[in-house]
Amino acid sequence: MHVLMKMASSNEVEFERRGALGLVTLNRPKALNALTLGMIKAMRAQLRAWEDDARVTRVVVQGSGGRAFCAGGDVRRIYEAARAGEHELMFEIWRSEYDLVAAMARYAKPIIALIDGIAMGGGVGISVHGRYRVASETYAFAMPEVGIGFIPDVGTTYLLPRLPGHSGTYLALTGNRIGPGDALALGLATHAANAADFPAILDGLAEEGPIDTVLSAHAAPWPSAGPVVLEAALLDACFSADSVQAVLANLDAVAGSDFASATARTIRSRSPTSLCLAHEQMRRGLSLTLLEAISTEYRLVTRIMRGHDFYEGVRAVLIDKDNRPAWQPAALDDVDRTAILSAFEPTGDPEPNFG
Repeated sequence: MHVLMKMASSNEVEFERRGALGLVTLNRPKALNALTLGMIKAMRAQLRAWEDDARVTRVVVQGSGGRAFCAGGDVRRIYEAARAGEHELMFEIWRSEYDLVAAMARYAKPIIALIDGIAMGGGVGISVHGRYRVASETYAFAMPEVGIGFIPDVGTTYLLPRLPGHSGTYLALTGNRIGPGDALALGLATHAANAADFPAILDGLAEEGPIDTVLSAHAAPWPSAGPVVLEAALLDACFSADSVQAVLANLDAVAGSDFASATARTIRSRSPTSLCLAHEQMRRGLSLTLLEAISTEYRLVTRIMRGHDFYEGVRAVLIDKDNRPAWQPAALDDVDRTAILSAFEPTGDPEPNFG
């Protein structure tokens, strides 16, 4: 029995029960399936309903359109809300997104993400904490937030420091994309399958076949390694440093490496404040639980939303698209270390409970 349930009057996200399977389809392909507040709330409500529905034994999340699983949260809408003085709406978006991510991370039933195309930011949050992450041949992971004056969030304060070596710090400080080969080697993805086989995977899961058996039956050849695997020794040597400045000094000292030079150039283009916050996140993350990490990220958000670089970064990258952000401060050495550390401390205001 297939039951299609569309929430309210919007088709931005669609829900369907196929036998034992609860299927979530993100349906904003022109916006790369970026998450709106309406989508976030609808997903949270539907997941809650399926958790209590004995007919549903597993949940799949997928994107539509083929270009992106989900490119993140609707950052443009957050920017517009802030600029219009709609601060409660702005923080409601952040709270709701983090609540959804936390709920999916602790969900009682297995969640399978079928990831075709881009998974960034919020798209990582609604996929990587689930039990199964299936990467298609066009899979692309990134946490590019330092490029818009923000931080790696949606639980990646917990996730990235736990990746092999210092690959997580590399991903946090560069925002660079990686493909399925690197993602599988790092554990960000658990399985590889061709996108053309995703419908057959859904059919097998709907028939209540064992999840591992279904995914193994449609496994694609293991993709070749990417730069994070190939340059693992360099990343460990350079990104183990105790400051962003020291990371850059290490990269600059590597002779004859185009990869090291390009990586240093990328980091130098990012928000100095965001880089310092992200580096501190990577330092602290190993001692935090996932829910503590999400709470820490929300605490950081409350500070960032009252600052300069996020709005300047969104303007430069998404609004005016001149890609020439004027960061304040513009140099790493001018970032106030005391302010970075204090950003992790309680604000004194009531804080949401994501548990």
